[in-house]
Amino acid sequence: CYGSQSIATPNIDEMARQGIKFTHCYAGSAVSSPSRACMLTGKFPLRYNIRHHFDDREMHLQADAVTIPMLLKQANYTSIHIGKWHLGGLRLQDFENRNNKKAALPGPLEHGFDSYLCGIEDPLIRAALVEKRELYRRGGEFLVANDKRLDKNPKHGEDIKTDEAIRVIEKYSKQHKPFFLNLWFEAPHTPYEPVPEPHYSKYVNSGATGDQLLFRSMVSHLDANVGKILKKLKELGIEKNTIVVFTSDNGPAYQGSPGPFRGGKTDLHEGGIRVPCIIQWKGHVISNLISQETIHFADFMPTFSHLAGADDSKVKEDGIDISNYLLTQIPLKKRTLCFQMDLYKEYQNQGPKPFPYATTVIIENNWKLLGDSIKPLELFNLGNDHRELYNLLNQTPE
Repeated sequence: CYGSQSIATPNIDEMARQGIKFTHCYAGSAVSSPSRACMLTGKFPLRYNIRHHFDDREMHLQADAVTIPMLLKQANYTSIHIGKWHLGGLRLQDFENRNNKKAALPGPLEHGFDSYLCGIEDPLIRAALVEKRELYRRGGEFLVANDKRLDKNPKHGEDIKTDEAIRVIEKYSKQHKPFFLNLWFEAPHTPYEPVPEPHYSKYVNSGATGDQLLFRSMVSHLDANVGKILKKLKELGIEKNTIVVFTSDNGPAYQGSPGPFRGGKTDLHEGGIRVPCIIQWKGHVISNLISQETIHFADFMPTFSHLAGADDSKVKEDGIDISNYLLTQIPLKKRTLCFQMDLYKEYQNQGPKPFPYATTVIIENNWKLLGDSIKPLELFNLGNDHRELYNLLNQTPE
């Protein structure tokens, strides 16, 4: 539904037909960890000095951060995290230390979630699985739930997450309890691996080979798992009482395509930070709407808090409550978006990294300024030039 002619995504496309598809959604960063921190806290990640993806060692989201699940507790919500975390605190020593009442980096429970299911995020484990291209196929051998190691599960890692998500949805639906499910798939992140059928065979005759063939089948498999979750909401009759958001933590890498945009993952041009976002809420948000309103990951926290009836007045979020727009399409107020990221010399996309290299971005109305620290480098009018081809810095210095 965002223009790909090479990968079939019928379930995500149907979600777009049933809800709002945003064309101007900005992730918190062009890499994973700062973007995820932004989504959970409603703050630009530079507020927490998070300018780089976490390395599974010492880096973590600060323990005093106020998060979505913490606010939703006020409204008696149960919050569950499933899947990739990448915000620290899931090393072997962390959950073992917590079980022994010793000091450890904060993980999902410390950041407000009532329960979680994740893969162990430890360089001794994850780095080896990535290197051997076994992260998805053997991920079920290295699971941890609520700081306890789980028995080995032979299923594909993304199917395990989907099964657990469906179990959680069924549990709280039958109990008539409100819940916040934070389901973070890893696909189609590297490593590129074979997926369960029929998703691989579907693309064998498409002309794609190697990693591109694997990438397409991984996206197709992801789409199928999204479909299972949406189908379960419908079966349980809770579609009209459930807001579903589908998005990505950054722009595409390697085999992915940024479409019409310049750049990709690890780069602050539009291809690295402008991401797909679909919001479905049956019977509440208008269906099949393509929205050009600008939204940002920091908006989810104030929006969810308002809709759930939680009080976020003591939290100084960088995001805005977009619930009124979702329900009535009253245009959103204009604001300034800020991005800051360490320079990544390795460009995780195809071709050369766009030059000049930027580490900061300010977006205000249609204007986008890219800089190196505080030195201006490029200025674009995104309303006229979404591909960022014409640098107007010297023409319009004001």
